[in-house]
Amino acid sequence: MTGSFLSALGGLRAHQSWIDVIGHNLANSNTPGFKSSRALFSDLLSVTRRPATPPTGNLGGTNPLQIGLGVQLAAVDRRLEQGGMNLTGRTFDLALLGRGYFALTDGTQNLYSRVGTFGLDASGNMVDMRTGYRVLDASGQTFSVDTSAVFPPRATTQMTFAGNLPAVVTGPLAEELTSSSSFTAGTAAQMTGTNAGPFDIPAGETWTMELVIDGGAPQAVSIPGSGPITAQEIADEINAQTEDVVAALSPTGEIVLTTERAGLSATIKVNAGEAGKDLKETLGLVDFVQGSETPATEATDLNDLAANRADYESGDVIDISGTDVDGSPVVSSFVYGVDGTTLGDLVAHIGDQFGQSTVTFDPATGQISILSDTLGEADLSLSLGDGASQTGSTDWATHFFAVTTNGTGPDTVTTSLEVFDSAGTSHILTFEFERQGDGTWNMTTEVPASEGTVVDGAITGISFNENGSILTPTGGDIQVQFGTLSSQTVALDFGTSGQFDGITQFGNAASLVADHQDGYGAGELASLQVDEQGVIEGFYTNGQTQELADVGVATFANEAGLEAMGDNYFRSTANTGQRILGAGTLNGAGEVVAGAIEASNVDTAVEFVHLIEAQRGFQANARVITVQDELLAEIVNVV
Repeated sequence: MTGSFLSALGGLRAHQSWIDVIGHNLANSNTPGFKSSRALFSDLLSVTRRPATPPTGNLGGTNPLQIGLGVQLAAVDRRLEQGGMNLTGRTFDLALLGRGYFALTDGTQNLYSRVGTFGLDASGNMVDMRTGYRVLDASGQTFSVDTSAVFPPRATTQMTFAGNLPAVVTGPLAEELTSSSSFTAGTAAQMTGTNAGPFDIPAGETWTMELVIDGGAPQAVSIPGSGPITAQEIADEINAQTEDVVAALSPTGEIVLTTERAGLSATIKVNAGEAGKDLKETLGLVDFVQGSETPATEATDLNDLAANRADYESGDVIDISGTDVDGSPVVSSFVYGVDGTTLGDLVAHIGDQFGQSTVTFDPATGQISILSDTLGEADLSLSLGDGASQTGSTDWATHFFAVTTNGTGPDTVTTSLEVFDSAGTSHILTFEFERQGDGTWNMTTEVPASEGTVVDGAITGISFNENGSILTPTGGDIQVQFGTLSSQTVALDFGTSGQFDGITQFGNAASLVADHQDGYGAGELASLQVDEQGVIEGFYTNGQTQELADVGVATFANEAGLEAMGDNYFRSTANTGQRILGAGTLNGAGEVVAGAIEASNVDTAVEFVHLIEAQRGFQANARVITVQDELLAEIVNVV
C-alpha cells in the first residue's frame, strides 16, 4: 500500500518545483531582457501486474495491466519569445529585435546578454554599466570609442552644378533713343473771303468779329466806321489786333487769313459779330478751316514741319545738347542756312556729334533714332531747342527723345558655393555664366582678393541640345590658390551629355546652383548613434560621419541551451552549438535597437493561471497521502 504514498510524494515534489518556476517568472516580470521558463512533467515507470497476451484460438488478446508509480519533473526550459521595447532615449541603451545576444567578457570567460545597458568608462572602453564587463565587437575583441579625436579636414576636389540657364535671350542689347512722335510736314490753316471791297462802314458804327486761332482764346477784331474802307486796310487792322494769324489779300483782292502754325493743330474759327455790323459776313468768311499734315522726309524743309511755329531765317540756331554712350557731353548748334535747311541736314548734323552712336531718320515712322554702336548699358540722351532772340522757332517739346530700348549687358547667371582648402579653411567661390553672341555660355570663377587668386577659372563654349540637355563640355577643371598654400585643382561636373542630371537650358527662369562639393573643415565629435547593425557612428561638427566601432551580436544554433549565470548573463554550454559573432541583421541575427531596453517576456496573467493549476495539483497529491494514511489506520485497527 506504499505505492500511492510514493506517487503522491513525487507529485508534491513536482508541483512544488513548478511553483518554484512560476515564482521565479513572476519575480522577474520587470527584469529587463528576462526570458520566462516553464516546467515540464513526465510519469515514472509503471508496475506491470499482468503482461499483455496475444490472441489464441477462440480467445482474443489482452492488454497489459499496469499501475503507475507517480510523476517527475522532466525539464525546465526557457521561452525565448521577443520582449517589448522600453524606449529610454539613451544612446548606448541597446536592445535586440530578433535572435541573438550581446557578447561580453569578464576577463576570463565570455558571457552573453539580451540587456545592453552599455556606456563608456573613463578610458573610453565600451562596458556594461551594471558590472563593468567589457563589450565585444563583431570580431570578438573588446573595443573603445575615441570621443576626443578631431575629424581631419579635406580640400575640395570636386563640385557639381545643377539647375537651369534660361533659353530666352534678354541681352546683350544696344541702347536706343527715339523721338517721341513722328515728324510731319504741315500746311497752315487758310481761309479766303469772297468779297474784295471796298466796304462802306458808316461813321459812328463799328463792325466786329472774333477769331479763334489754333484753339486758343477768342481774339476780337473791330473796324470803326469812317466811310469807304479797302480790304487792305481791314487786313492791316486784323494783323494789328490779332496774333498767330496773318491777313493778306488774294490775287483777286479778297482777304486771306493764314495761321503761323502748320499741321492739324493749325485752325481758324470765325465767330460772327453783331447782326448788321458783322465783319465776318461782310468779308465773306466761313466758320472753320484746319491745316493738314503729310509724313516728313529728309528733304522736308524745317520751316515746313508741322511743329514749326515761326519760319527760320538764315542764321537762326537750333541748339543740340545731350550725352553720348559713355556719358560724355554733346553740345552743338545747327545754324539754319549754313549747316543746312532740311530735316535730313539736321539729322546728319546730330549724327556728326554722336561719335559712339548711329543717328538715322526712318521715313516709315517719321522718327529720328539714335542707336548705340556698342552693346550694353549706355547714357544716351538728346534734346533740341531754339536759340534765343531769333525769328524762327519749333515746338521741339512735341518731339522729345526717350529711351525705347534700354542697353543691357549679356545674360548672366551667378552662383556661389563654400569650398575648403587643404588646411580646412572655408572660402567662397563665385561662378558667373555669361551668354555669348553665338548662344553658348562662358563660365568664369572669382575668389575674394583677400583670400586667394584664381589661377585658371574659365570654361568656355558651354552648349546645349535643342531639348535643353547639356551637350558639351560636361565639366572641366579650375585651379585656385588660397594664401600661401599650393594651388588646388577642382573638377567641375555639369552633368551627362544628353541627360538632364545637371545643367539644363529651358525656357524657365534661371535656377542654376553649385549644389555639392566634397571638401570640409576640421570637425569635433558632436554626437553618437548606433545603427541597426550595431555600428557606432560619430557625427562631427563639419557635417561628416565616421564609423568608430561596432557592437557584436552572437547567435547560437540552440539558444535555449545557454546557461543562466545571473545578472542577466548567460554562458554557452555543450548543447548551444557553435557561436557565430557578427553584426546585427546578418547571419540570422536580430536588429540592434538604440535608445531602448528589451522588457521581460513574462505574461503575468498566464503565470497566475499556472499558479492556480500548480496549487490544485499540490493539494490533490496531499489529499492522496491523507486518504492513504486513513486506510492504513483502518488496517491497524483490524488487529
